[in-house]
Amino acid sequence: MSSSLLLTLVFAVALVAGLLVKFWLASRQIRHVARHRDSVPVAFAKTVTLAAHQKAADYTVTKARFGLLELAFGAAVLLGWTLLGGLHALNQALLSWLGGGMLQQLALLAAFALIGGLIDLPGALYQTFVIEQRYGFNKMTLGLWLADLAKSALVGAVIGLPIVALILWLMGALPSSPWWTSWWLVAWAVWMGFNLLLLVIYPTFIAPLFNKFKPLEDETLRNRVTTLMQRCGFAAKGLFVMDGSKRSAHANAYFTGFGAAKRVVFYDTLLSKLSPGEVDAVLAHELGHFKHKHIIKRIAGMFALSLAGFALLGWLSTRVWFYTGLGVSPNMAAPNDALALLLFVLAAPVFSIFVSPLFAQLSRKHEFEADAYAVAQTSGQDLSAALLKLYEDNASTLTPDPLFVKFYYSHPPASERLARMITGASA
Repeated sequence: MSSSLLLTLVFAVALVAGLLVKFWLASRQIRHVARHRDSVPVAFAKTVTLAAHQKAADYTVTKARFGLLELAFGAAVLLGWTLLGGLHALNQALLSWLGGGMLQQLALLAAFALIGGLIDLPGALYQTFVIEQRYGFNKMTLGLWLADLAKSALVGAVIGLPIVALILWLMGALPSSPWWTSWWLVAWAVWMGFNLLLLVIYPTFIAPLFNKFKPLEDETLRNRVTTLMQRCGFAAKGLFVMDGSKRSAHANAYFTGFGAAKRVVFYDTLLSKLSPGEVDAVLAHELGHFKHKHIIKRIAGMFALSLAGFALLGWLSTRVWFYTGLGVSPNMAAPNDALALLLFVLAAPVFSIFVSPLFAQLSRKHEFEADAYAVAQTSGQDLSAALLKLYEDNASTLTPDPLFVKFYYSHPPASERLARMITGASA
């Protein structure tokens, strides 16, 4: 059996196996949530109404059912791009129009992104204006949604095209081996530097294109928050309130930025729902991530994974079977590095899906550690009350399927988080 045919078979088997596992897990989630819809779990009977519990169950089931359609459609699109020859046809059309070279490669990447965006458009519209609207979460008008879409496309082009052009140039100008002079090692360093730069410039230059950020004006709350951060040894550039309510009724708070550019951002919807003590507890949870160096660990993990990815891409891009096995007939005398990038981006998720539970488990462990830190720094009762309000506000089901949780959930279910707080168990 040729290497090309072997890759085709392995890719097809991995795609089908992953799809079956995802369908099985989603079906389990739907059945489990629906089965527990008519009664609030005993632990929450005094704090969560039946109506709120049923809304969360219905919202979860609706999203999961729509997710099944998206899974099937996404798999069909992926097959269309790869084994059915869609990417090959697009590349050949652009070659006949533009010839080879950097312009054609950038055009291929841009055309792929544009077509992919158009394919995803109906699903995104349905998600926002049907599902989110039905459950009272969507606050966006169609005009605002389209404006966000246009801004995202423009920002993506302005930022993405130059960095992609640089990586393509490195792929063409530098060798694949030996590794210490290889293009993929230099490209990895450039890519990591670019991501770190984004962490710095995003809060100041990109986020304000989509939302308004105002300094926290509530003096009492500002003093409480500042005192908490000083007690925890944390410094931020500022405390801001974001107008999240113009897009969604969901509430949140987060840290953004890197180094001296760090800032604390509260959704206006969050401040309208939580008491000052509860806001303290939510903030202390976020501070716990910094105290335990979760952010640094995640960045280090991203560095390691991306290095492995670039190294693998460097090896695969010189193998004819990598292209032909995924539905593309390359001209290795005049390599098209954009094809290698696109095929790698399309194929990698198919093979990485079976390790996602490990990352989800690590993320849940971090959340438990941040909860424990928040309980030590503030009131565990306030954190419990805040979490319950946020779970209810975001219509997060209290009865998810345990196996679905282990595979997908980056945050532990409410029952597990509150149980940890009550028992004081360490993560």
